[in-house]
Amino acid sequence: MKRALTSVLCLAVLLSGCGGGGSGGTTATPTPTATTPTPTPTPTPTASTGCTLRERQDWAAAQLREWYLFPETLPSVLDPAAYASVDDYIDALTATARAQGKDRYFTYLTSIAEENAYNNSGDTAGFGFRIGVDSTQTRVYITETFEGAPALAAGIDRGAEILGIGTTPSTIRTINQIAREDNGSLTNALGPDTVGTTRTFQISQGGTNRAYTISKANFLISPVSSRYGSQIIDYNGGRYGYINLRTFIRTADDQMRTAFASFRAAGITNVVVDLRYNGGGLITTAQLMGDLLGGNRSTSDVFNYITFRPEKSVENQTRFFAPQPQSISPMRISFIGLSGTASASELVINAFIPFLGNRAALVGANTYGKPVGQIALDRPACDDRLRVVALATENGQHQGTYYSGLASKVGAFCAAGDTYAAQLGSTQDSLTNAALSFAAGLRTCPAGTGGTDGISTRALARSEDITPLRPDHPSVAQRDIPGLF
Repeated sequence: MKRALTSVLCLAVLLSGCGGGGSGGTTATPTPTATTPTPTPTPTPTASTGCTLRERQDWAAAQLREWYLFPETLPSVLDPAAYASVDDYIDALTATARAQGKDRYFTYLTSIAEENAYNNSGDTAGFGFRIGVDSTQTRVYITETFEGAPALAAGIDRGAEILGIGTTPSTIRTINQIAREDNGSLTNALGPDTVGTTRTFQISQGGTNRAYTISKANFLISPVSSRYGSQIIDYNGGRYGYINLRTFIRTADDQMRTAFASFRAAGITNVVVDLRYNGGGLITTAQLMGDLLGGNRSTSDVFNYITFRPEKSVENQTRFFAPQPQSISPMRISFIGLSGTASASELVINAFIPFLGNRAALVGANTYGKPVGQIALDRPACDDRLRVVALATENGQHQGTYYSGLASKVGAFCAAGDTYAAQLGSTQDSLTNAALSFAAGLRTCPAGTGGTDGISTRALARSEDITPLRPDHPSVAQRDIPGLF
């Protein structure tokens, strides 16, 4: 659980994905890791240190100057008076690192209460589906729906195409109209993230075209789907473990232990780890996944290194594998990943490169590229949590800096498209089938040569040209779960 270090500050280390504010949309999660940095004490708020815009801006700048991983990129002086919000000021302070591709909106301000609710239980509000769009935002697909949420209850599921959106059945506009009239602002058409927001969708699904009227509601995101998230799949005469992890939040831990216990009991030696839409999350949960996959790893084998800036080196950490009672010892691992696969997901994939080499493959497309993590700096009086990029991660061979993604780093890269034609985890699903083929030794894939030299982050198939829809100002859940609405 998070540990308050002073009355105005707490820290939690996490890896989250493509953050918000214009370019981003995925981040992170809860709970402190085994290492909780010790900050310079911050004065307790008084009547003169409250929550005015200027005080919040000054506080954010002070935290960045103390903890930011790239301090040399911060402007020596930047007057906050020119900025209308704390977010705008943070964006200006970190603009150089963002231009260098090191901090793509990973440093941001969020709500303590909202993040804690999501991180502790997956609590969020919405229609309960992920949306993928093409580059013009004129083709819009449902890539996944969540149990207990309005969309699935209405019968909408993976593979449906949204043709139009309206506030009522009589006000539906086509996706082309929305793109033309609102400069592609699909997020505006979907409405605010508040319970009760109602929209009517014209949807093509399973060969039929009909309207669905649904309202946003609170629901809990299960990191491992009860429908397809954990399976033992019979394929080509063998048995393979399959786990699809949606997000690295606290409730994933027990679900992963249960899944891997079933794999161990069945004698599974090869596994598919589906992280295709996973935008990141808690480092400790990523480390647990590594332990569960590392039954044949020694406790002297390094899972990852965590490194802060030089003057904060006392916070550096070496994390070794710690095999669990549920751990398996895979001979081959197929990691399914796409452009939305980020951060904690990439940490897990990268950790196995030194040990499995070309027996661990990235199947799909290049990943997002986020070898850095955030700490959480809290100002409770203002409900402000500043997520600051403060640390870098490396695997046991000190391989990191994969800002262009992991396709050029992995021992084997199996390019494949995500077609949405079948449910996740089905042998009819294109990426699952490709991953099983590699796990079975039926498919030989070349060493990673992707990243900046030509392997597309997009597509080999029609829908691989589809990427998660990212709002300019994502919620906590949307940062962690790309495309969630």
